[in-house]
Amino acid sequence: MRDANRYGVRAMITVLAGGVGAARLLTGLVQVHPADDITAIVNVGDDLELHGLHISPDLDTVTYTLAGAIDPERGWGLAGETWQAMATLGRLGGETWFNLGDRDLGTHLYRTARLDAGATLGEVAAEIAHGFGVDVRILPVTDDRLRTRVTVVDPAPDGDGTDTHEVAFQRYFVARAHAVPVTAVRFDGAAATRPAPGVLEAIAGAERVVIAPSNPIVSIDPVLAVPGVRDAVTARRDDTVAVSPIVAGAALKGPADRMLTELGFEASVVGIARFYAELAATLVIDRADAGSAEAVEATGMRCVITDTVMAEPGVAASLARAVVAGRAS
Repeated sequence: MRDANRYGVRAMITVLAGGVGAARLLTGLVQVHPADDITAIVNVGDDLELHGLHISPDLDTVTYTLAGAIDPERGWGLAGETWQAMATLGRLGGETWFNLGDRDLGTHLYRTARLDAGATLGEVAAEIAHGFGVDVRILPVTDDRLRTRVTVVDPAPDGDGTDTHEVAFQRYFVARAHAVPVTAVRFDGAAATRPAPGVLEAIAGAERVVIAPSNPIVSIDPVLAVPGVRDAVTARRDDTVAVSPIVAGAALKGPADRMLTELGFEASVVGIARFYAELAATLVIDRADAGSAEAVEATGMRCVITDTVMAEPGVAASLARAVVAGRAS
């Protein structure tokens, strides 16, 4: 461990992150730990190109949340947004299924211009974090193209039966409001990707590796699909703590519970334990699932019971302490 300061004992912490759950946990971590000792390795499988812009939803959600700039009601985008650009786009007949606020557009314009100029996604993520005053080190898991593709079951176009086909993740998550069944998920391009600079080093050098309470299938699995990342986390299993995104059999936000069930997993803390047993030695679960602690430990994981629903800042901080310590705070 590193020298103690006003935060207590300092340790390098690396978080595998995707979306709102990860962002909230990170806000708790920076309340109890120096921000510049924390690295977030963020999913980019949700990225998309739209209106000629490169959009990185998970990178932006993590950055905006840590900056205190996130829209608190939606959980994505910037607070105090206006929507004039979308209104004009709709008036002209353009695509408006993926909402981009006027302020948020500035981020995407900057990212796209920098990428076009030859910067890497990781370089741009660092520049955007700095611009928003965020000291946590935010790394995309890869600078290379990685896209999550989802096989969904839609009603057939002729209204007779169903139509199974593959769509980009955001077409499932946003355009279809994640309300259609899923039969498969794959990570297009993953085999050809490389970890972004600093990713493997952040995992190997951390004193605590954390798997955030994100959707395990479409937020964490894309991170692990980048060659070398899963092996790096597995090698740190004894020091890795996962936080269950499932509480009392349900996801707090998004389709994680339904996706787990549709793809043959159990939507419970025991199912999450089985999902992560090879990667993490400890699973943190909510008090609502205390009765499942013995079954969690039967998978070979230690079980830590605490409050995990981060509706209030104090809960996020308390959860962060439990995650870093590997025991209830």
